[in-house]
Amino acid sequence: MLYYLFEILEKEFQLMGASLFQYISFRSAISFILALLISTIFGKRIINYLRQKQIGENIRNLSLPGEKDKEGTPTMGGIIIILSTIIPILLFTDFKNIYIVILIISLLWLALIGFADDYIKVFKKKKSGISSWVKILGQTFLGLFIGFTVYFHPEIEVKQNNEFNAEQNIISNQKSLKTTIPFVKNNELDYVQIFKISKNNINWIFYVLVITFIIIAVSNGSNLTDGLDGLAAGTSSIVVFILGILAWVSGNFIFSDYLNIMYIPGIGEILVFVSALLGGLIGFLWYNTHPAQVFMGDTGSLSIGGIIAVIAILVRKELMLPILCGIFLIETVSVIIQVSFFKYTKRKYGIGKRIFLMSPIHHHFQKKGLSETKIVTRFWIISILLAILTLITLKLR
Repeated sequence: MLYYLFEILEKEFQLMGASLFQYISFRSAISFILALLISTIFGKRIINYLRQKQIGENIRNLSLPGEKDKEGTPTMGGIIIILSTIIPILLFTDFKNIYIVILIISLLWLALIGFADDYIKVFKKKKSGISSWVKILGQTFLGLFIGFTVYFHPEIEVKQNNEFNAEQNIISNQKSLKTTIPFVKNNELDYVQIFKISKNNINWIFYVLVITFIIIAVSNGSNLTDGLDGLAAGTSSIVVFILGILAWVSGNFIFSDYLNIMYIPGIGEILVFVSALLGGLIGFLWYNTHPAQVFMGDTGSLSIGGIIAVIAILVRKELMLPILCGIFLIETVSVIIQVSFFKYTKRKYGIGKRIFLMSPIHHHFQKKGLSETKIVTRFWIISILLAILTLITLKLR
């Protein structure tokens, strides 16, 4: 809203300083600061409200150190992140930008799924929350929405071949399903070439399926990671920061040309959204570090993971998520291995065996005797290394 207000003030009244709001870097900085202030100042009030309403975490008895101390800690703290992200976005983003519209819809939809799950757990006293199939169905609808929009919306396009149109002296933009892939020479992969299995133009169907899988995988990976104080919020902050850099360089022709990655017109506006999300996450982390005063619940974990996937898809960097979101991947794979091996050995030997002491893998290290703070800090360090590797892959080919 303020974006358009200052646009009018600059054009009609020539107000000094109003032009600053036309710069993405300036609006991103303000969005980050405002989101950080909202999450830290009003976050405490929200936590107190959750405590008064006895919206506390029901801790399962897993024989883990310190788990009893967490009993009754306010949950659904993801509301803090959502509110502190949405308010700066409403104030400082350009709503005419299709990428912002997609991200707002995605964030609110994911928050609704997570909120419903937390509500059933807390108020209906059903520990399992909503059915896992209901979650996946909700994430699938989002994946279909993203896939259809990216493929069919006329404003979503990329610059082809990193070349100028010689006759018109402008950048030539076209609809494309190309994406960035690490460790290959031209740094690009075209989904159409992979799924070109029919003479009819139905390749978008397979693209939508891939996009849907990525959203489900990253969203649930974030949910599994949210098991220790500060782990999901801290790791997600690192991931979101890198996605902000990728959005910025992809929306800047000079930097995208230098890095030899596709230039995506209008994608730079995402940086304002990412900055607000990062500010909300860091502010939430103030209260979520050990010993946590609040947990994000599925309201936060499902939303954050899902929106990370959506941002990566829009920036055409979704195939870099296995590296960037390596912590989410490790946590998810540890659960898959544990469950699969247990079922296999039980079917073959009659007694289920385990590879890890407990999964997700952060609980395995707890069982090994490592303190919660040490585990989280080391996972943060690994996440930083993976983030650096992700940026390096842009030139490592």
